[in-house]
Amino acid sequence: MINVTVANFEAEVIEASMHTPVLVDFWAPWCGPCKVIGPILEKVEAEYGGRFKLVKIDSDQEQQLAAAFGIRSIPTCVLLMGGQPVDGFMGALPEGQIKAFLDKHLPGEDELAAQAEAEEAQQMLAQGQGDPDSALDRLAQAVAQAPDNNDLRFELVKQYIGHGRFAEAAGALAPAMAQIPVQLRFEALAQWLNALEFVANDPRGQWPLEKFDELIAQNKRDFETRFSKSRVLIAMGEWPDALDELLEIIMRDKKWDDEAPRKTYVGLLELMTPPRPKTDPAAAGKSAGGIELAGKAAVQEDPQAQLVSQYRRKLSMALN
Repeated sequence: MINVTVANFEAEVIEASMHTPVLVDFWAPWCGPCKVIGPILEKVEAEYGGRFKLVKIDSDQEQQLAAAFGIRSIPTCVLLMGGQPVDGFMGALPEGQIKAFLDKHLPGEDELAAQAEAEEAQQMLAQGQGDPDSALDRLAQAVAQAPDNNDLRFELVKQYIGHGRFAEAAGALAPAMAQIPVQLRFEALAQWLNALEFVANDPRGQWPLEKFDELIAQNKRDFETRFSKSRVLIAMGEWPDALDELLEIIMRDKKWDDEAPRKTYVGLLELMTPPRPKTDPAAAGKSAGGIELAGKAAVQEDPQAQLVSQYRRKLSMALN
């Protein structure tokens, strides 16, 4: 159990919840029910053996934090995962109800083991250690252990695609594409995979760009050729150029081919979007948790994020 203030909130709550769920207990020294639930929470934290992290915030001393979470009565407990509050409860619940609340959200032992396996495999791939096929097999084994973990599945499919193992990528992607609704990030992977499979299997995938340009110059509405060119550009890694080509189709016919250009465009933007930065509270005017930090300079937007924002605006203008 850790006592949290504004000074260490970012590190002990927001950043910590990126890796381990964090249960925040808002309390006060004068609060009788708080004295009841406090020892129960500490006992449960010890029993759960690292499945979650418990922190305590004195709502009297840290009124800024209490206000940011909209605390109206104490004790109130808020569970954060991935930097965001996901659920909570008020009052001194009995131990059984607290465990039921946690079990609804926390990963089980099998999933924790799968996550550990996946982290080792991802580290091997990122650092180029050992045989990449072996690392991919370990990552696939982790997904088999935790088939409902969409984060692991997303990483596996992305790695399969990046290593040219398209058939396995399609197989690993299929369960995610069967979900209702389909998550945007998996739709994005599907569009990327479609483009690479087109280049690998369709004769047009071997055309030089000049051949596409000659045909497009003869007919600006040759959407099939434009779309084929965009897929070649995607395979080449020239994603902004691919977006420009897709936008030419969208501006002329939004509904062409069941909106395949728009879906591909949106998918590329999703894959191009940089991961959420780990905010430095000393550099930002607001923490990742939304807590105002007075007198801090604004963070300059990442160039990649600026590029994505620019292309999102272009798409919005084309659709409206």
